[in-house]
Amino acid sequence: MKLFVAAAVAAGLLSSAPAFASADLAKAKNCMACHAVDKKLVGPAYKDVAAKYAGQADAVAKLATKVQKGGVGAWGQIPMPPNPQVNDADAKALVEWILAQK
Repeated sequence: MKLFVAAAVAAGLLSSAPAFASADLAKAKNCMACHAVDKKLVGPAYKDVAAKYAGQADAVAKLATKVQKGGVGAWGQIPMPPNPQVNDADAKALVEWILAQK
């Protein structure tokens, strides 16, 4: 019984905690429909994004805004649509995860 209660409490904490960025969060937010970690699909590979923005102090803020509002021109003329379903915390977490890809 104690094990069941502990598991239920842990599950509750995990579901209410902010999402930690990973491929699972990217899939949940539908990012992987257009992006992959290591190859170009509709959009650039996350490894290419990480390389392009490496060392840029404002990269997280700039790219988190782009995740939410969309954009065009940084990678060609195929637009990235806005993703208003991605909140500020998840956008920042996703971008930090993307920028960590090598």
